Amino acid sequence: MSRAFVKEDGGERWTPPTKAGDYRVIVETLDGPEIVFETGDLLGALRWAAARPGAGFEVRGKDGRLLAVS
Repeated sequence: MSRAFVKEDGGERWTPPTKAGDYRVIVETLDGPEIVFETGDLLGALRWAAARPGAGFEVRGKDGRLLAVS
């Protein structure tokens, strides 16, 4: 197998990057904002954030626009 199709660190086959979701659930950490869930379904993102204990989740669009806060 060509090295072009093998990941350097684990000898695993190369996989193409997944398409970025249209909606992201973000939580603020000490190191800055972190995407914890990504989907193409706005209702799915809202339900995911609402089902998690605690607060501090932001739902943002692909363009970074704030859509909801939990």
